[in-house]
Amino acid sequence: MPRLILGYIRWVDAINYRLGRIVMYGIFIMVGILLWSSISKTFLLPSLWTLEMAQFAMVSYYILGGPYSIQLGSNVRMDLFYHGWSHRKKAWFDAFTVMVLVFYLSILLYGAFNSLTYSLGHFTGHPFQFAIDLITAFFTGGPAGAEEVMGYIERSPTAWRPVLWPIKLIMVLGIFLILLQALSEFFKDIARIRGQEI
Repeated sequence: MPRLILGYIRWVDAINYRLGRIVMYGIFIMVGILLWSSISKTFLLPSLWTLEMAQFAMVSYYILGGPYSIQLGSNVRMDLFYHGWSHRKKAWFDAFTVMVLVFYLSILLYGAFNSLTYSLGHFTGHPFQFAIDLITAFFTGGPAGAEEVMGYIERSPTAWRPVLWPIKLIMVLGIFLILLQALSEFFKDIARIRGQEI
């Protein structure tokens, strides 16, 4: 394998490993939120924020833990024939299915990015140009400059009404990291096909 690809694999695996080890403790955040929800509904006035915050925590836990799950090979797999195959045949099959996953994740990333820009007030035109304009305005004019570019900020239609762009940003980041990890796994499969183990 070329050194550039080996460096890519090491870099992506290291980032996703460290992030996955941190994010796995997010289960305690979800438990804490749901515990508070139960206590407040039983003994106090019910909190408006607990249900949506638990959903946001679950999305963050799931989407940011996805790359780590793929790295460990703990993702769900149909094992009807796969178990009995040789390592090389598994690598061929995995390389094919990873490319299907990369195609799916690319479409999902584009949709998530569109949703993120919509939540920041972009309703017409190209979302990538809006993102470039927003970043440029932020670095040249600070938060006030960014506010001039943004439109109506999307909020949840519930009683709590939180802004939605932070969770959508987490989704874009998580899908992007899953895409990077899928490409890393593809390169590892190609190395296994060639008889190398990374």
